[in-house]
Amino acid sequence: MKYRKKPVVIEAVQWTGENTAEVDEFTNSKFGYRLGTDNVLRVCIDTLEGTMLANPGDYIIKGVKGEFYPCKPDVFAKTYEPVEE
Repeated sequence: MKYRKKPVVIEAVQWTGENTAEVDEFTNSKFGYRLGTDNVLRVCIDTLEGTMLANPGDYIIKGVKGEFYPCKPDVFAKTYEPVEE
């Protein structure tokens, strides 16, 4: 069988590597940051699958149950489109 994803409006913020205040406000300061050996700052996101890292350019999505997870920009662009408020 085939299934279609139900249309649902999500909230998300794109991590630029510098917008820690925006990410903290969006996630209620729920997550920390890790500076990699390459000097790139990443967001550490605790998910049901374990801790995941959001790299600069990745989106941080708030799920339908209030959970957060990272999403690569190419996947985000294929899956979501802007909604007018």
